[in-house]
Amino acid sequence: MEKTAKTRKFLIATHGTFAAGVKSSLDIIVGAMEHIFLIQAYVDEAVSVEEQINQVMEKVGESDELIVFTDILGGSITNQVLQHALKSNVHVISGFNLPLLIEVMMVDADTPVEETIASAIDNAKEQMAYVNKLLTKQEENEND
Repeated sequence: MEKTAKTRKFLIATHGTFAAGVKSSLDIIVGAMEHIFLIQAYVDEAVSVEEQINQVMEKVGESDELIVFTDILGGSITNQVLQHALKSNVHVISGFNLPLLIEVMMVDADTPVEETIASAIDNAKEQMAYVNKLLTKQEENEND
């Protein structure tokens, strides 16, 4: 029996056009990547979020992994994606930032997804800082 190679795919699902902006930044920083889907919820009222999610899920095979990035924990998009989160090949990360996306997307698909996500979340948290306070602390250290 031949083993099918798994493909790690990504979905960025946000309110409004935030997903397209994030994708634009990713393209500049890491270059264009394959297997990235976007959902820009509530931009086109003729297309439901559920319909958009179903269209993406049709492109994810059983041997693929789908990592979903949503903007707000408890938000409507995250809540609608959760109906698919019980599938063993779907992983949902909410409240993402750009460093987290870059790290997760750049890791080799052979690295276990749970390990990849846990590490990326820890590292992404460190990227958030009140820079003014860091500068003040640096000045204080230089004056000591």
